[in-house]
Amino acid sequence: MSQTKAIILAAGKSTRMKSDLPKVLHDVCGRPMLSYVIEAGRQAGAEELIVVVGFGRELVKETFRDEAKITWVTQEPQLGTGHAILVCREALAGFQGNVLILCGDAPCIQASTIQKLRQRHEETGAAVTLLSAELADAAAYGRIVRDGQGGLKGIVEFKDCTPEQAAIREVNSGYYCYRAADLLWALERLTNNNAKSEYYLTDTVAALIGDGRRAEAYPGMSAGEMTAANSRAELVAVSRVLHDRILAGHMDNGVTIVDPGTTFIDARATIGQDTVVRPFTVLDGRVAVGARCTIGPFAHLLDGATVPDGVQVGSFAQARAAKAARRSARRGKVERRSGREPAARSGQR
Repeated sequence: MSQTKAIILAAGKSTRMKSDLPKVLHDVCGRPMLSYVIEAGRQAGAEELIVVVGFGRELVKETFRDEAKITWVTQEPQLGTGHAILVCREALAGFQGNVLILCGDAPCIQASTIQKLRQRHEETGAAVTLLSAELADAAAYGRIVRDGQGGLKGIVEFKDCTPEQAAIREVNSGYYCYRAADLLWALERLTNNNAKSEYYLTDTVAALIGDGRRAEAYPGMSAGEMTAANSRAELVAVSRVLHDRILAGHMDNGVTIVDPGTTFIDARATIGQDTVVRPFTVLDGRVAVGARCTIGPFAHLLDGATVPDGVQVGSFAQARAAKAARRSARRGKVERRSGREPAARSGQR
């Protein structure tokens, strides 16, 4: 495959979250949202990441100070998705490979999906290939409009849709793969002649199609991967998708999770084979649980906790103590009935 750089859009504020924390730093299953996108981009084969920052940029850069091969680009002010790529032109100068566009506030994307996007892009020789998804409720997403042969005709924003176009269920995900030269050509033709006076990345697709260059829409994205977080409620939805994925990963690796609905496992936690996680268990942070353990019920392990192989942790310890106390009380009764003084117990006076 050709060399690949990935641009990650991470300049947004937390306006709808009503937060002073940059949106991409909000926690999802123990990690900042942006960390999932960085990881997916790297695993999909991006040799360099260009991260576009704006609001709270110093805090974002400090959070990821140990990450290698990141070029930080500032978008100030934020004038749309197209503008976010425009400010990356210097970082792309002279590059002849592919450029991925990824969303920093949509951490549910999987590396395998990005990899398939790259493969499809190279197989077809398109100037741009975008990921699309089929949604039961397409809501306000831009619709994918195809021609009679199934080729990409264009992207129509929801507010501009005819009734027929609004009924289309295939939508634009916001993830793209461009040939670098085609992207730079299209960026030079962007304008902000619209109601918001902003530059839209979707206009680069229109420019390429209008020039007769090939554009592809690849329906390789699942509805779950489309989940992004712009509000606290959407943050919960993102967390559910990722947490279900975390639990499934542990179960695939030989861990029994008795009740996933009452179990929380941090993305950074590790669990050994044949361990059983019982209901109402929380593994919070970098918790390391060995093999053949029983964790829970009602166990809460904090960051840094280590559980060796074969150890049991949970409220059953209290049950054993209560059982021992009952045995001790019964022994005391027997001794009193026999006329002997009960033997001294530790802690008695």
